[in-house]
Amino acid sequence: MKHIFKKSFVFFLAAVVMLTILSQPYQLQAAEVELEAESAILVDANTGKILFAKNADKALPPASMTKMMTEYLVWEAVEKGQISWDTTTQISDYPYSISADSTFSGIGLKQSKDYKVKDLYHAMALISDNAATIALAELIAGSEGEFVKKMNKKGKEMGLPDFKFVNSTGIENKSLGDNYPEGTDPNGINLLSAESAALLAYHLINDYPKALKISSKPTAKFDGKELRNLNYMLAHNTTYFKDFYYEGVDGLKTGFTDLAGYSFTGTAKKGDRRLISVVMKTKSEKKRFEQTAKLLDFGFQNFENTELFPAGYQLKDKTSLPVAKGKEDRVSISLGEAFILPIKPDEKDMYRIEYKIDKDKLDKEGKLKAPIKKGEKVGVAKLTYKGENDYGYIVNDSKSTVDIVTDQAVEKANWFMLTMSAIGDFFADLFHTVVDWIKGLF
Repeated sequence: MKHIFKKSFVFFLAAVVMLTILSQPYQLQAAEVELEAESAILVDANTGKILFAKNADKALPPASMTKMMTEYLVWEAVEKGQISWDTTTQISDYPYSISADSTFSGIGLKQSKDYKVKDLYHAMALISDNAATIALAELIAGSEGEFVKKMNKKGKEMGLPDFKFVNSTGIENKSLGDNYPEGTDPNGINLLSAESAALLAYHLINDYPKALKISSKPTAKFDGKELRNLNYMLAHNTTYFKDFYYEGVDGLKTGFTDLAGYSFTGTAKKGDRRLISVVMKTKSEKKRFEQTAKLLDFGFQNFENTELFPAGYQLKDKTSLPVAKGKEDRVSISLGEAFILPIKPDEKDMYRIEYKIDKDKLDKEGKLKAPIKKGEKVGVAKLTYKGENDYGYIVNDSKSTVDIVTDQAVEKANWFMLTMSAIGDFFADLFHTVVDWIKGLF
């Protein structure tokens, strides 16, 4: 009997332990992803919310992920009418020499031949061709040195936190010999942190979403040759590449040098959600795609778009503001739009909002001045998180704040009402003064 009892007790204990594990909060079961990469980041492309980060502020050589900035500036030049996709250019001696070196280029550009912008862009975006990239830089800015100035200026405008551009391609300057861009360090290297690479990708795909139509192409034709996209996570018709296929991936840019290792900025969309991932300095071509898949799985499986606070939501103790010189003494206020963010499903109660009323809208007594329009912005509500691993947002104009607005209009009171109110205030003040004087006598 004792033996049977012991076995039953052990079984019962094991069952309790198993039930305890299964009943743990979801985020404990789905522990932060372990990555074989020097640095990495995962970002929600709609809101800019960072879902995961590992050494994301560490500036590293990005290799050909540099070309995302070149791509951005090409799209911008087309948008501004400086060039078109059918604009043609010929290849100067510098990119021709790069194209003649098989370690730098694989398409064999020819001189005294017209190449369209769209074809050079495909060569740059799909197979990371360096000579095509330099040709585009020279077309837009006159020289690669001038183009680098545009790259760094745009990086500052975007708010990239950790970056330096010394050329348009991602090659180390010392590998270019005397051809390194004028005005840059002959031994200089491009630098991007994972956060900067993700922010650059965020701007590229949000400002120019058509860039994904090109980056998602497994192959393209160039001068009678087939270009095969270096992004193996796309749906390639090749047995080897199929091992890396990931549903929803449609970009964005690979990178490799001996110094940089194997890096990849990826993006994938499932349903109404799009994620941006960056892995830097992985150990192999295979690893960069495997680690990207881990990141994307983590994001899609552990986060859901959730309405935390609906439009029209009111804090219980701050449902209205006092009004000066209006037909109403107070005006109702609420959230002008909903807070919708990708969060772990069981963490909804960990979010709060805080109000920050615009002091410029208030008079000295802290009242809104009539007249007041319906839907008028009177401040912002900021979202706060009480849990662990709050990585913040990749952009300042993120969804961490929404406007606080008035729920109805308040007209300015007419002169008679203002006069009566002033008289009432006078006698009220006089009454309080007399009462205080009488109290002072006793």
